[in-house]
Amino acid sequence: MTELIRKADAAKAAQRALALLTADEKNEALISIADALESRCEEILAANKADTDAAREKGTSGALLDRLTLNESRIAGIAQGVRQVAALPDPVGDIIERFERPNGLLIEKIRVPMGVIGMIYEARPNVTVDSAVLALKAGSAILLRGSSSALSSNRTLAGIMRDALARTAVPADCVALIEEGGH
Repeated sequence: MTELIRKADAAKAAQRALALLTADEKNEALISIADALESRCEEILAANKADTDAAREKGTSGALLDRLTLNESRIAGIAQGVRQVAALPDPVGDIIERFERPNGLLIEKIRVPMGVIGMIYEARPNVTVDSAVLALKAGSAILLRGSSSALSSNRTLAGIMRDALARTAVPADCVALIEEGGH
């Protein structure tokens, strides 16, 4: 079984549990992620240095190097963004539209989790966290596939988020990084 299938199956099972959690439980998990990002900043910076050093050796452009580079300020900004998402109202269960048919049947459009989201993106390690927390807030699991130029950073960030989730009601398998495949 491929890594993708294995992690997708695990994410699907985890998402079912996530969908039953309260807004407070999801927000607690997001705050746990923000705290973990800040407390493990040095680990993130070390992983990111490996990525940026390799990119420089390959002759990567300055603009791409800038998108790839993390520093203490950027990590603090990512953590602050996670806290901002936690502070947003929970979208799950919102009634978007409600109307009654002439026969008395009440029809409602209600926001629900999407299930498992797949996300493919380039050399922006911040997207690893941003995408994951938005998916979790909306009650969905996420499979992340960043570019190989940010693999060390993404692996570290995903690991930190999974470790943080393991201490909460949100199953860690709701966040998975796909490492196999195209380079």
